[in-house]
Amino acid sequence: MKAEVHVDISCAFPTTLRSPDDIVLAEELGYARAWLYDTPQQSPDVWMCLALAAARTSRIGLGPGVLVPSLRHPMVNAAAAASLEALAPGRVAVGFGTGFSGRRAMGYPGLPMRFMADYVRAFRGLLAGETVEWEGARMRMMHPEGHAAPRPVHVPVLFGVHGPRGGAVAKELGDGLLLSLEPLPEFTTDFTWSAMLAWGTVLGDDEATGSSHARAAAGPGWALAYHAAYEFGGLDAVRELDGGDVWADVVEAVDPDERHFQVHDQHCVALNDADAAAWEAGAHSRLKEWTVTGTRTEVRERVERLRDQGITEFVLQPSGDDVRGELERFKEATDGL
Repeated sequence: MKAEVHVDISCAFPTTLRSPDDIVLAEELGYARAWLYDTPQQSPDVWMCLALAAARTSRIGLGPGVLVPSLRHPMVNAAAAASLEALAPGRVAVGFGTGFSGRRAMGYPGLPMRFMADYVRAFRGLLAGETVEWEGARMRMMHPEGHAAPRPVHVPVLFGVHGPRGGAVAKELGDGLLLSLEPLPEFTTDFTWSAMLAWGTVLGDDEATGSSHARAAAGPGWALAYHAAYEFGGLDAVRELDGGDVWADVVEAVDPDERHFQVHDQHCVALNDADAAAWEAGAHSRLKEWTVTGTRTEVRERVERLRDQGITEFVLQPSGDDVRGELERFKEATDGL
């Protein structure tokens, strides 16, 4: 008999001043974990908002998903993680990624995998109470009692990676994956914790993909298809997508040195000018394909398929003004999975 497979239902939010309120709501509704993005170009500090949420919750898991290593010294992130663990014992996990969009929105390329591996080794070594070397200097956490969680501090580390090199680093240094792209990598099932960050919404039975609700609630996730295609393949790759020509025309009209401002404007929050042009051109017809959007039954079946492919934690990022409604409808659709 095949063993029953369970999937945790979690949520994620672009970090805002209301994020602690959103996380309190998510705990109330029974979500397993809440992740906040590390996007300083458009957000308040992720650790500050997580600490505020920790003080107002008692059960829900918390973590930055994902940290961009180049934004802070490893000691700074280790100290922050140890502080959050002291505030929310046993509830903290940390994700790391190469910087989409925490770097690319500032005009930098993604980080090399070697740098991320070295960084996470230092981060984990510091939390373990070890002396590590970074930038030619030897250092260790020296927090006296009461200044952070006592060392060693075990905080699970998930990696936002997709390719084979990233998979190898995750196997060596990580406790799991925090994925956001399909198809899933072959190594997804090699981990006991494989989370999937996704966007989407539960539609009414007769609701069209071009509705104002669908646009506000799932549009920001749908737009990521263009953002990612541009960052990893350039304008030519975008033009191969439905609506890609009108999207690319808007971006191409901007000075090349400042196109990242246009591409990442409203990233994961709303539609920017290029996104809106593609939406109005009818590319919202791809909404169910590019996001986890559909009727209650369709959403449930999509999450079930991901579970059967090795996803152990499904992470929804709700968008739009009705966060409560989005979280309630999605939780109802996936109840009991």
